Amino acid sequence: MTTTTAGSGKGEEGRGTTTQTAATNGTMPDHSVPRRTFLKLAGLGAAGAALNQTMPSSNGRHTIDDLPDYAPVPKSALGPGLNAQGYYVGRVEKNLYWITDGTYQSAFLTTKEGVVLLDAPPTIGHNIQRAVDEIAKANGVSNKVKYLIYSHHHADHGGASSLFGKDIVRIGHEETRKLLIRDNDKARPAPEEIFQDKRTLNIGGNRIELAWRGSNHSPDNIYIHLPDHDALMLVDIVNPGWAPIYICNLTEDVPGYMAAPEKALAYKWTHFIGGHCGRLGTRVDVTLHQQYMTDIADSIRKTLPTIDPTPYFAKYGENNWGGVKAYLDACTDAAAAPVVKKYTGVIAAADVFTDSTAFWVMESLRLDLGFASWVHP
Repeated sequence: MTTTTAGSGKGEEGRGTTTQTAATNGTMPDHSVPRRTFLKLAGLGAAGAALNQTMPSSNGRHTIDDLPDYAPVPKSALGPGLNAQGYYVGRVEKNLYWITDGTYQSAFLTTKEGVVLLDAPPTIGHNIQRAVDEIAKANGVSNKVKYLIYSHHHADHGGASSLFGKDIVRIGHEETRKLLIRDNDKARPAPEEIFQDKRTLNIGGNRIELAWRGSNHSPDNIYIHLPDHDALMLVDIVNPGWAPIYICNLTEDVPGYMAAPEKALAYKWTHFIGGHCGRLGTRVDVTLHQQYMTDIADSIRKTLPTIDPTPYFAKYGENNWGGVKAYLDACTDAAAAPVVKKYTGVIAAADVFTDSTAFWVMESLRLDLGFASWVHP
């Protein structure tokens, strides 16, 4: 492995068709819906299999009949079907492959120096090695994972790292190392090799460009550019075909999150690996997400100044938090409504999560940017 680095740290084949195989499954809890069917329908893939949990029972407050109905998922949001083991593996470009369980994604390169793994989501878990084995056997290459690159420190994308043992080289941003040492999670060993701003790896003749371009979803989330494979991996920003889940994909830095798609589009790539959902993304997906987020911010700027907080606080009297919640909920609902109407049927789950995203963007506009702030006379 050769490497060039900006900042601190240590020094690192033609298009084809996608592949997919079936394998046997383990035991199944006794549900009225078969477990594997449930997992596929829920889009969880191997998530439940990895956790081996039964479906929760009613807590007495809600029943299935109480749950809301949502708009149908556009077919454009769906990816390929999973095999019997609960995963799909396919070629991205040349010797770059991706794996999904329908909800999470990983990727890997097969090289003459061994396999380079990009993230290790625990919901895919041991299916990562099964996918690698499948591809390695089909192509007559090594199935040994020798390198693992962390996109960021979160456990849902790196929690299967320890499955690959101690004898691999783990690479990540310097902040990822600090956070993983802090978290002290044995499932996510801290990277031994780190960088500050930029680092270019050359592993077995494959160029991998790593860059930290400011905080976004998390303080350490990086851009992973594979120019030889016409691909970009940027996790937890854009869910191709789908709306972000709660509060902008659980984002810590909303201004950074909002700016990330433009930075992603500045790279040259065709294939986008977003870390979530069941298919690869395109530049159209990233642009659509960018417009969706812009529309949310614009709607907030338009509606927030028009809503008078007085009646909400008058309603709850001494209960200030009651007034705050009612007022912010009203602002959120007003801002989200036109965006939900515009994007339902265009982006999956726009009617499920737009209100949560609108709330988080609204709070960022108020608290980070000072929008609609006022000083008592």
